[in-house]
Amino acid sequence: MPEIWFYHLQRQPLENVLPGLIEKSLEKGWRVVVQARSEERLDALDQWLWTYSDASFLAHGRARDGDAELQPVYLSTGVENPNGAAIRIFVEGASMAEAVAEPGASAYVRAIAVFDGANEDELTEARAQWKQLKDMGLALTYWQQGENGRWEKKA
Repeated sequence: MPEIWFYHLQRQPLENVLPGLIEKSLEKGWRVVVQARSEERLDALDQWLWTYSDASFLAHGRARDGDAELQPVYLSTGVENPNGAAIRIFVEGASMAEAVAEPGASAYVRAIAVFDGANEDELTEARAQWKQLKDMGLALTYWQQGENGRWEKKA
């Protein structure tokens, strides 16, 4: 079973945090899947990951791009893991239970739900998922952004 972490955004938006999480994962040699609930969110992330920095970009792809198995970062609304990712990042309240409970979940080292504490829908969904995963007997860790924007382990 993967480590399951919940990242509670309080100081920065997802667009500022996600590239750093992906970069750190790639530095460890881990491929990444980012799962959202909607194609619209994936469209926005698709654009953002190419342009978030003047000095860098994050190579990535989606099903429509083809060659999914070659992508270091794969964007999806489904539970597939075509690039053999070791880490799965859930945004926009994407459901974690199906992805971490399916037979292929053992391929993941870590599953991370990133949710915006200022967005009531995302906060409610994160709480519901925490309860669901806890009821499934999974070990969970909760991280919150501190005053300095760094992650602090809270539970």
